[in-house]
Amino acid sequence: MLKHRGFPGRMPGSDFQFTIRRANPKGVTPLTRRERRSDRKSVDRRADTAFMQALWECFGDEPFERGNLDAGRLSWLFGREVVAAQDPFDPEDYEALLVINVNLARASFADVFED
Repeated sequence: MLKHRGFPGRMPGSDFQFTIRRANPKGVTPLTRRERRSDRKSVDRRADTAFMQALWECFGDEPFERGNLDAGRLSWLFGREVVAAQDPFDPEDYEALLVINVNLARASFADVFED
């Protein structure tokens, strides 16, 4: 499992995890598309924004390996702002390639992409 050096481990001042320390010995947690409803707590929306900002600053529009990125946090963006960069895509592979869907990410997280 690739460890993304320099990527923040969590959202500052919170317990929202962005990375994991080690591979799960019971198997890889699959990426699944989680629906973001309009009644989510504001702190959850801030965590999504902080995670998208970290992804953008670290990877930009280039494909990146899932590696040690937290599956739970990534699943809130998966299928919309973060999509598979390879076909076939295995959602249970730490080496799976992902990429930011820049147009949709700009629409969903405009604050992250302001110059």
